[in-house]
Amino acid sequence: ALTSELARQINDLYSNNYLLTLNDRWQTQVDAAKKWAASPVRLQREFFNTWVQPFLSKNKKVFVIISDALRYEIGDELLSRIRKEDRFDAKLAPVLSMLPSYTQLGMAALLPNQELEIQDDGKATVYIDGKSSSGTSNRDKILKNGCGCRGVALQSRDFLQMNREECRSLIREHDVFYIYQNIIDKTGDARDSEERAFLAVEETLEELVKLLKKLAGNNASNMLLTADHGFIYQDHALDESEFVEISAKGKDVSYLNRRFVLGYHLGKQKGMRAFEPEALGLSGDLEMLIPKSINRLRVRGAGSRFVHGGASLQEVVVPVLQIHKKRKSDVRAVDVDVLRGGVSTITSGQLSVAFYQAEPVTDKVQPRTLRVGIYNQSGELISDSHTLNFDFASENARERELKLRFVLSHKADEANGQEVFLRLEEPVSGTSHYKEYASERYLIRRSFTTDFDL
Repeated sequence: ALTSELARQINDLYSNNYLLTLNDRWQTQVDAAKKWAASPVRLQREFFNTWVQPFLSKNKKVFVIISDALRYEIGDELLSRIRKEDRFDAKLAPVLSMLPSYTQLGMAALLPNQELEIQDDGKATVYIDGKSSSGTSNRDKILKNGCGCRGVALQSRDFLQMNREECRSLIREHDVFYIYQNIIDKTGDARDSEERAFLAVEETLEELVKLLKKLAGNNASNMLLTADHGFIYQDHALDESEFVEISAKGKDVSYLNRRFVLGYHLGKQKGMRAFEPEALGLSGDLEMLIPKSINRLRVRGAGSRFVHGGASLQEVVVPVLQIHKKRKSDVRAVDVDVLRGGVSTITSGQLSVAFYQAEPVTDKVQPRTLRVGIYNQSGELISDSHTLNFDFASENARERELKLRFVLSHKADEANGQEVFLRLEEPVSGTSHYKEYASERYLIRRSFTTDFDL
């Protein structure tokens, strides 16, 4: 009950104090825009010419992963995960998606294109230069014809199931690869599973890292990752005030989605932003209405927590990640020093020591875990033992210092007048063993021992 109340408060704060407030302000920019653009941010339909074509022009192979509904914030999390992998590096840039921000149009815009048109077929199918872009098979044909080279489009699950020889054969025979992944959108767009959106995001991130590693393991070096659109997600039932109604009926409406309407003679309607196709960079004569800010339209049988298609920042700002693998290792654990303060003799039943993490933890400088204790010359532990995690990200050096007090055991009495060792050990990956990381010598010189020292 306590956690459910906390979750409710967090959701209310996110929805009302952040998501709604941000997009109400963003809506003023959308209302003022005469055409759909946000210079200097690139438009999604420029993706192929901006990021893919330069590799092809230099006769280099290029691998494009398109993750359905991977919004910008998830791309930023993915950036960090990629950079934590040894020899991997990545850069992130924002792109303004097409409007309406739905799969058919976003996927089409990422392919080579001269003209994009939404069809009046009740399905909002998008045509590229007069050809349907619906489905992997059609996208494969458009890629082959549009890139002027050996292109191939396939699903991520098919690629992940390929063995090494199948992968290498595929890569030898093609120059540009479009690999489609669909976990977030498939989960969120279904009414019965939309509440699992967070789990779908985590599954997506794990699979994308796996996919990138498999590509790199098969000599792929030029990798791009992007999305067709983002999404809004609110983890609670929506109030009546968060829905708007459309007055256009019958033949005027060609397609109705939770976040946009396509049709003819739609006009201006309360709570809606109207767009002509020309303002969106589209051909044809289908007009569009989008509920303002984060409001929804009612669609029978559809969920309302996970939505996309509109003009909110979370829907229309999508990531483009440029990923490459280096030849040399570039990930290392952070260095840790012992600050002795000039102390070299133990004169009581305790020893105070400061440990200093030499630099902040970053994507490439990773945390280090150490087991620390005092040992005699026979290698026996003569104090309490501590496991320390050095994972401080602060730039402030003082905030990366850790002070610790060791209490000597009865066994230390036998080492009086002898050298002992403060030993720092780190775990050996994949085993239960430890290896020495560093060691400091001390001389025990205690004039007496009492039970009070314990």
